[in-house]
Amino acid sequence: MDNPFKKILHNEELPEVLRNKVLDDVAMIKLSIDMADLFVVKYPNTVADLIAGGGTPADSKKSDAKEEDTEDEIE
Repeated sequence: MDNPFKKILHNEELPEVLRNKVLDDVAMIKLSIDMADLFVVKYPNTVADLIAGGGTPADSKKSDAKEEDTEDEIE
């Protein structure tokens, strides 16, 4: 079986229609991956965070720091 990629000449350019079709297919694949990531990974994590308390990790660190400052002032 012949390798079709060896038949492509290095100086030959692809037709614009074929180039656009390949770029559109790549864009569609990237969009599909992004959508899958949104609904399979990020959405369940967001729902779990909301159910668990809704705060962001940065917010909880700030509140922990405030509690430590308050404890230092009391002592």
